[in-house]
Amino acid sequence: MTLDTLSDFIAAIDRIGELHRITHPVRARLELCEIADRVSKMPGGGKALLFEHVLLADGSRSPYPVAINLFGSMRRMALSLGVQELDEHGRRITEMMDLKVPDGLLGKLSMLPRLLEVAKFPPRTKSGSPPCQEVVWRGDEIDLDRLPIITCWPEDGGPYVTLTMCISKDPARGIRNVGMYRVQQLGTREVAMHWQRHKTGAEHFRQMAERGETMPVCIVVGADPASVYSASAPLPPGIDEFIFAGFLRREPVKLVKAVTCDLEVPWDAELVLEGYIDPREALVVEGPFGDHTGFYSEADLYPKVHLTAVTMRKAMTYATTIVGRPPMEDFYLGHATERIFLPLLKLTVPEIVDYHMPAEGGFHNLVFVSIDKKYPGQAYKVMNALWGAGLMSLAKVLVVLDKEVDVRNVQEAWWAALNNIDPERDTRFTMGPVDVLDHASRAFTYGSKMGIDATRKLPEEGFTRNWPKVIEMDAATKAAVDAMWPKLGL
Repeated sequence: MTLDTLSDFIAAIDRIGELHRITHPVRARLELCEIADRVSKMPGGGKALLFEHVLLADGSRSPYPVAINLFGSMRRMALSLGVQELDEHGRRITEMMDLKVPDGLLGKLSMLPRLLEVAKFPPRTKSGSPPCQEVVWRGDEIDLDRLPIITCWPEDGGPYVTLTMCISKDPARGIRNVGMYRVQQLGTREVAMHWQRHKTGAEHFRQMAERGETMPVCIVVGADPASVYSASAPLPPGIDEFIFAGFLRREPVKLVKAVTCDLEVPWDAELVLEGYIDPREALVVEGPFGDHTGFYSEADLYPKVHLTAVTMRKAMTYATTIVGRPPMEDFYLGHATERIFLPLLKLTVPEIVDYHMPAEGGFHNLVFVSIDKKYPGQAYKVMNALWGAGLMSLAKVLVVLDKEVDVRNVQEAWWAALNNIDPERDTRFTMGPVDVLDHASRAFTYGSKMGIDATRKLPEEGFTRNWPKVIEMDAATKAAVDAMWPKLGL
């Protein structure tokens, strides 16, 4: 069943027993975050939470419930994308990329289903009265204080809209971008847009500033889960996230024109903040913010968004998330990206067998990669290829291992790596871009990276000793013990 709305997703989570409703009064400032943080650190990610009695800054009860930790387990992440396990989408991508035209008429006809599937992906813009515009605030009606926007951490610069889909367009080519950027509430009708310099939305802003043109922007909160996830996915700049969401859903995303902006928004969205950025205005202070590294990111200058309309469903549910010291909900969103995009990574680095970004590394700080090693120096070739691949260029530490190592098992990966390396011989350092949030780098967004070759060493790599075998019991003994195991009382 396709999940078209946030309500569909919440109902599906409830059916599998992973939703917990909280009726006790909870403040949107700090208290909600503290509860969600404790739950998200429970084994398996804890349950999704629906807060039904949220207290606003003035002490009044919000008319809108708040949903959080919706994507915060492997099961819910797969559910959100309509699969039993996330690698299913990776296999679909592999099949789509393997479009070699076969010989013979029957072979060519066999390709039609895959080609027709591709044709279904583009979003469809409809006219009419969409659910996302059942309520419309304009002008003086706009008051963000009426929404349960949470303040996550004590030293945050203010309340933050976090689980966003920020929509903008390339002014020259008209290509849409949907990015998940945090948004700080500045007042009742103004917010600050935090898009880091390497993000597509920031590039759109730079282009609009060069033209001296006002930039329309829409901030969507709550929609079908595939579209929400797609906003976080590291797609190439020319790929519309709603097309990717259609691929994941196996059904096009329905859009409608915004009320005051020349942009399209999801037909079934819960909440839309419409507005504009004037590039002639001075940037505003945004932050500090308790970030996914587990540390506060410092305040910096970012564009101000003036809101021209707020539209929503009559029975709107406000969706949000928090980040901080891992593991948290964002780990599961990142894990989905890891599994779905593995086939695309293999296109340029075919020797890669698998890779994993453990929660402790905050995505960019640590990446384990297993390869099918065939020749000397191949581990370093893979390091260089990955450091030249999109957002993987921000990876601080890359550990390359042999193909039989399960890199998704962090304990096994470190066991293999720490046994297989001579630190001086097998470690390389290089310079390059680093994540904006890296507070340890020698300069803002620039610093060093470390690559560790934890593969078996070949004679050409200067290794002349015998490489030992891994200890493993023989198959016959394993089978014999398997047979007697139920009788052992263990």
